[in-house]
Amino acid sequence: MILATIKDGTRDGRLVAVSPDRKRYAPLSAGTLQHAIENWSETAAEVAALADFPEVIDAALLSAPLPRAWQWLDGSVFATHAELMQVAFGLDPIDTDRPLMYQGMSDVFHGAYDDIVLPSEEHGIDFEGEYAVITDFVPMGTSAQDAMKHIRLVVQLNDWSLRAIAPIEMKTGFGWVQAKPACSMAPFAITPDELGPLWDDGRVCVDLHIDWNGNHVGHANGRPMLFGFHELIAHAALTRDLVAGTVIGSGTVSNPNYAEVGSSCISEIRAIEKVANGEFTTEFMKFGDRIRMEARLPDGTAPFGVIDQKVTGDVRNQ
Repeated sequence: MILATIKDGTRDGRLVAVSPDRKRYAPLSAGTLQHAIENWSETAAEVAALADFPEVIDAALLSAPLPRAWQWLDGSVFATHAELMQVAFGLDPIDTDRPLMYQGMSDVFHGAYDDIVLPSEEHGIDFEGEYAVITDFVPMGTSAQDAMKHIRLVVQLNDWSLRAIAPIEMKTGFGWVQAKPACSMAPFAITPDELGPLWDDGRVCVDLHIDWNGNHVGHANGRPMLFGFHELIAHAALTRDLVAGTVIGSGTVSNPNYAEVGSSCISEIRAIEKVANGEFTTEFMKFGDRIRMEARLPDGTAPFGVIDQKVTGDVRNQ
């Protein structure tokens, strides 16, 4: 199943089912993805019964599949990313056997082609390519094994980060607010079966291709997560129910062989420079820069579509 949301002037848009070639769509009675997640069996039956996708997709009208969510919980479960961030920010290793996770801004997810408006280049604008899942209702105390059945959709994200602010907030011990603006979400949300064998042990084992201003910077694979999405769900649900429509992220996709596959964020690139040369040389993003992210299957298919965005300044500050 492939789902998308069409911009219609409302906050939540209009939910549609997308054809296998991702070129056409059919409206769904659920109306919004949030309603579909809350009534999943009915949604799945309606999509399964579709015989035709009568409308042509206009990419410019696609919003995030879930334009806003009740809850966004982002993990950081790629060991290589953690090691490089310790270099980037001068941090000591975190000694824990628990998944790292924080609660982020969920009232907006940008569409894949929306301009990203930020207040200042001085904040250290960075992209972070990652994968995420959207759950149905998860009862408190759900085990990792049982959590698998609560994963309804898989999505691709750009978790925008402001690196100059991040270490300041980290020192408070209270987590991020200013350093983590709204994320962007690729246009198509898919059920795990759309990935075939590349959905394995709660992991998206797909290369995430990233180009910055037309230059290829990485194609790391989502397989080497220390914890699968089912384990992240169980961690989050230990002491609380998770509402239907909860989005749970993997953190920045990162691989040990980064010399071959590159990186999914600028901070990693800078950390690698620091290790190799003793100094940071790559600057963070500037207004007018573009970022393109595309998970790509071995046959060249982009299962989530493409994120292609420009960073721009807030005109109120000019």
